[in-house]
Amino acid sequence: MKHDTPTVFVIDDDPLIRDGVRSLIGSVGLQVQTYESAGDFLRSTRPDAPACLVLDIRLPDLSGLDLQRDLRASHIHIPIIFITGFGDIPMTVEAMKAGAVEFLTKPFRGQDLLDAVQGAIARDRAARQERAEIGELRKCFDTLSPREQEVLRLVVTGLLNKQIAAELGISELTVKTHRAHIMEKMRAGSLAELVQITDRLRSLPQRE
Repeated sequence: MKHDTPTVFVIDDDPLIRDGVRSLIGSVGLQVQTYESAGDFLRSTRPDAPACLVLDIRLPDLSGLDLQRDLRASHIHIPIIFITGFGDIPMTVEAMKAGAVEFLTKPFRGQDLLDAVQGAIARDRAARQERAEIGELRKCFDTLSPREQEVLRLVVTGLLNKQIAAELGISELTVKTHRAHIMEKMRAGSLAELVQITDRLRSLPQRE
């Protein structure tokens, strides 16, 4: 079940840090779940809602950077805020290049963490909305017949119906019929909107 209440996941092997971060984040009304290790987090059942991860670099089992890599490899999309008492420049660069939202060195200001959390949740909410929209567009595209997909490919290049008919060896009336079905199935109100939808789909990685 999907919910819209944001959740902040906190992974740190120091109970004082976990409790302090839980209290801080909870003070602004956000839901918090804490874990002692990366393994505990991976084994947990997490709500399907906007979220972010406050993650310590050094953990007893899997390091924070290793967990970040594993999540990316598993296509688990969650913004990460790293916290550490042992940060260095190469570590920071690696984390940020891999998509981390922020890298805070202990002791950090509470407001800095809250700002990072709010930004991360907003980022995740937008990303989830984008994935949902793309998912719907792909479903619409998958309803097109092979011939309709061919017509769509030519329509968005700006060809006229008679040109498409000549290209595919079909009648102009058939092209018009396919075109009407395409507009309906893709939920496009105009040619410009159809082009925008197609461009969004083209920009995505190919499905295996």
